[in-house]
Amino acid sequence: MAAPARAALRRITLLKKLFIGNLPTDVSEQAVTAMCSEFGPVHSVRLATDRLTGKFRGFCLVEMDSQQAKAAIAALDGRRLGEKSLRVRF
Repeated sequence: MAAPARAALRRITLLKKLFIGNLPTDVSEQAVTAMCSEFGPVHSVRLATDRLTGKFRGFCLVEMDSQQAKAAIAALDGRRLGEKSLRVRF
C-alpha cells in the first residue's frame, strides 16, 4: 500500500462520529460546529432532516478526531442548549 493511501486510511480510522440529540429546532450547522470546536477540529456536521417535509428532526452527526470526540462527549452530554438538555453519544 502506498504511503498516501496508508496515511488516508489511518486518518479515517481516527475519526469518530458523534450523535448529538435533543437539539432545539432552530439550531444551525454553524452553531453546532462552534459548540463542538471548543474541543478540537470538526471535520463534518450533518443535521438530520425529514425526507418528506425537510424539517429538522432534532439531532445531528458530528465527525471529530477520536480524543477530541471523547472530551466533547464528556463535556456536552447533559449540557443545556436553549431549554433542552443535549444527549451526546458515539
